[in-house]
Amino acid sequence: MFIRNARPWGGPPSDILIGDGKISAISAHDPQQMRNLADVDGRGRILLPSFSDVHVHLDSTRIGLPFREHTGRPGVWGMMSNDRENWRDAEISLPERVAGTLERMIARGTTRVRSFAQVDVDSKLEKYEAVVAAKKKFANEAEVQIMVFPQAGILREPGTVKHLEDALEAGADAMGGIDPCALDRDPVRHLDVVFGLADKYQVDIDVHLHEPGALAVFSAELIAERTRALGMQGRVNLSHAYELGSVSEATSRRLIDTFAELDISLTSVAPSTSNHLPLVDLVGAGVRFGLGEDGQRDYWSPYGNCDLLDRTWQLAFVNGFRQDELIGHALAVATMGGASIMDRTVPRLASVADRPGLAAGDRADLVLVDGESIASTVMDRGTDRTVIHDGRVVAEGLKVLSAGNPY
Repeated sequence: MFIRNARPWGGPPSDILIGDGKISAISAHDPQQMRNLADVDGRGRILLPSFSDVHVHLDSTRIGLPFREHTGRPGVWGMMSNDRENWRDAEISLPERVAGTLERMIARGTTRVRSFAQVDVDSKLEKYEAVVAAKKKFANEAEVQIMVFPQAGILREPGTVKHLEDALEAGADAMGGIDPCALDRDPVRHLDVVFGLADKYQVDIDVHLHEPGALAVFSAELIAERTRALGMQGRVNLSHAYELGSVSEATSRRLIDTFAELDISLTSVAPSTSNHLPLVDLVGAGVRFGLGEDGQRDYWSPYGNCDLLDRTWQLAFVNGFRQDELIGHALAVATMGGASIMDRTVPRLASVADRPGLAAGDRADLVLVDGESIASTVMDRGTDRTVIHDGRVVAEGLKVLSAGNPY
């Protein structure tokens, strides 16, 4: 298959040969060359690596359903309780909601997904199984990793640990944790469970860290200590962690250097805060950094529309990026930055100018989108998109080809 007349990372018009699920060659566009039926007409659109949403909660989605009054209460426990009170009463079943949301994400260009699945004494494995079903349904359209997530904490409710282990035995890809100090109020026991189960089942770790200031730094340092002691370099991710830059410049520098040394990655949903570690400094030190949408119009928040290009705009905006190079860096984070977290053999971004993923030998997970330049693509967020996964066209015009119309 050829992709004809596309502009890789906004560069000159090119023809891209795809074979065996990878990019075989890239050459200058030849308008005289005969087209085959299997070829994709780039029409001068910008060619990007497909998006990688590495922090999404598919199991709490309300995409495709009517908007409802937001009834969440302040704090993690209050929001979690609101979800518990409402998720079973939605207009359609949970498996349908999860599958419809994943379909909408693929249609907009996301072919790599890391989804949390809440496991606790309330839902047991019901939410996990709904995400597994969606993963299987779209196995040919996207790569999905599932993280077992103790949204209600690990220690607060007896029986939680057994349900978490049941999900890991069933084949979950990663072990989650959440606010070891603020929620469970016993970081040693909390992290004993998180790292113990991850080691037992040989899976990665992803810890939600919403804690404030010095408390967040304390938790992050405990996680780093265990990562080093247990030899789990390259297998730990911190989600959110939006207060780690609030203590002091020296503390921020120490954390950045530690994360780089231990290959502890960070994922963000681009929150409106100025207390996060500086994105430019993180990439400069060699820290892997990825982007996600978090919830999707769920019981936690009315935000989220399954379009990671929208969230790329938000990442650039909250970081105050105006230069084309920095806006392009936000797009590199949303594509290959996340890919390097899901698969640690994928090189981390080398600098803010690094634009990987579109060279001969790279996996053919791609998206074509209309735009004048990389910056305009992020600003305008066009809808003329073609999505390719493993060398196959899987979506066209915001429609997944194998599954009918998305929501």
